[in-house]
Amino acid sequence: MEESIFLDYVGDNPRMRILQSLNILVPKLAELGIIIKTRKIGRATLYKINQNNFAVKQFIALYDQLILEKLNNLENVTANKVEVVA
Repeated sequence: MEESIFLDYVGDNPRMRILQSLNILVPKLAELGIIIKTRKIGRATLYKINQNNFAVKQFIALYDQLILEKLNNLENVTANKVEVVA
């Protein structure tokens, strides 16, 4: 595994590994157009999801479909329980 000055300084635990991964991931997502810069506050750069990006649109559609499927399953389970009780 690659040594990290950041992890040596703040401690090597799962939370810090996520922060390190985000520091690598955010520039790549920006390069792909998945996220876009919105503004800067001091040294912090703020981003938002680029809903005009094709891949993002596909992820949103997938997310929506999964939520609808889960809700439909819950409705069916609830309806079946009501029938059994009645």
